[in-house]
Amino acid sequence: MNKSLMEIICCPVCKGGLELIATEESGEEVLEGTLRCAVCSVDYPISEGIPNLLPQAAGED
Repeated sequence: MNKSLMEIICCPVCKGGLELIATEESGEEVLEGTLRCAVCSVDYPISEGIPNLLPQAAGED
């Protein structure tokens, strides 16, 4: 995921801003990490450079 996406993406649940927590990067690309909603505290994983912005079902981890 390119870091420039942070300017346009938001939480699909509440439309709040997302915080990027990168654990592996290559230049401007985030390969592994998490996007965390600052409003509702939902976490979205980034795996192999692809953010998963699908809301998790209740009780699913």
